[in-house]
Amino acid sequence: MAGFTSSIGRSGLVASVLALTALIAGPALHAQDAPPAAQEHAAPSGARTGSAGNRAATPPGSASAADQHKLPADSTTTQTLKLPGRTLSFTATAGSIRLFDDKGEPQADIAYTSYQLDGTDRASRPVTFFFNGGPGASSAYLQLGNAGPWRIGIDAASVTPSSKPDLLPNADTWLDFTDLVFIDPVGTGYSRFVATGEDVRKRFFSVDGDVRSLSLVVRRWLEKNDRLASPKFVTAESYGGIRGPKIVQNLQQDQGVGVSGLILVSPLMDFRDYSGSSLLQYVASLPSFAAVAKQMKGPVTRADLADVERYASGDFLLDLVKGEADLEATNRLADKVASLTGIDETVSRRLAGRFDVSEFRREFDRKNGRVTGRYDGSVLGIDPYPDSSHSRSSDPSGDVLTAPLTSAAVELTTRKLNWRPDGSYELLSGAVNRSWDFGRGISPPESTGELRQILALDPKLKLLVGHGLFDLATPYYGSKILLDQLPAFARPPRVKLVVYPGGHMFYSRDDARKAFRGELEALMK
Repeated sequence: MAGFTSSIGRSGLVASVLALTALIAGPALHAQDAPPAAQEHAAPSGARTGSAGNRAATPPGSASAADQHKLPADSTTTQTLKLPGRTLSFTATAGSIRLFDDKGEPQADIAYTSYQLDGTDRASRPVTFFFNGGPGASSAYLQLGNAGPWRIGIDAASVTPSSKPDLLPNADTWLDFTDLVFIDPVGTGYSRFVATGEDVRKRFFSVDGDVRSLSLVVRRWLEKNDRLASPKFVTAESYGGIRGPKIVQNLQQDQGVGVSGLILVSPLMDFRDYSGSSLLQYVASLPSFAAVAKQMKGPVTRADLADVERYASGDFLLDLVKGEADLEATNRLADKVASLTGIDETVSRRLAGRFDVSEFRREFDRKNGRVTGRYDGSVLGIDPYPDSSHSRSSDPSGDVLTAPLTSAAVELTTRKLNWRPDGSYELLSGAVNRSWDFGRGISPPESTGELRQILALDPKLKLLVGHGLFDLATPYYGSKILLDQLPAFARPPRVKLVVYPGGHMFYSRDDARKAFRGELEALMK
């Protein structure tokens, strides 16, 4: 699931990204026990490290600040999961990996959970690393809603904040065909800083610092578990569209770790396409707006939107380019958008047919005092301020999941996996999101360059991109436009886009989750 809203201009597609990260697994050994010679350096390239500010807070003779903040020793348990037609026996580890700067100063403890199937050949057995988005989201969405051994219901159409978070065996777990490692970036889940001072936060809460730290965690987990020879896959959701390709590139070129496949779930890959002046944001959103309108009358598939996609990339774009100075083109566009979305023609003309996501959510069913979800536009909720001149509603498709997912993550970690950190579990950290350095300026973050490079460098690397039709946070058509720009070496079947009825967490729907699992199993064979 996506975690937060990054508004980029009035008409910016709100780029929020969630969801996917859980905790990475480690062996029976404690990740913090590595001697200084084996310490991992977490500072981004070019960043200052080892500042005195990381040491000065602790008086002589007292426990170090790092010891005061460290997470408990890893917990490894044996588990058995009974599923329809099979029983899975596996080893689960909940723990952390400590990262150090280039002077050997401890910086952060990165929490993970891992699941390794018993009785397999580790040299040939795939292992998949999971990251969610935000920035500031933990990996609970992907673990507990999609791929982990246990899951809870997260279909926003039926879940409420007070829903009981029952952990049930997940018949659609990916553990049948790959081992699983869910990683929580620092500030999410139970991951935490052990160094003090703002400098360390600035290094980690940035596009490049985040990529470097998480790539180090992946490499360290592989080393500790003797899995460097295993086929390796990276799965990243939402903001993971930025994070995932950059991690793969860092693994390839800086960590000496090859990756067999990259799976992007509801990704945002280029912030530039959703900035205030970009016309592509309207092109990318229109098919999803139309899908939301169509599904109110019955089931919808992507095939039902073929005409809308052609219009979005054709006459719609041509009229957009003419601008509001061309009144005839503007009215033609506005009236067509009204017919596709069901929004009142007067409203569409007032907005010149250029709806940003917040405007569409507010106007779609305003006459009935309801707003659509952002993560899933097919979910409608009550507008708490229907007469307000501006939108003041929460997201009925996303915010309802916070309580049950948080409770389930704590239950899984502390009871099933017997790992009991102090402090609170951070499902979605607003502090991380607000502190994030996107490095926008004249060069907003994007990962299409890294995609080209990693696919060119390794002709065996495969890419699978999954989306939901009703996702208004990261619309599927935006990814299609970007993937269509890739060179011939990055075309189907090597690069594949799949789209399902559903929202940002399309895997919350049974049919979509099963179908996506099938795609993954085929990819890893």
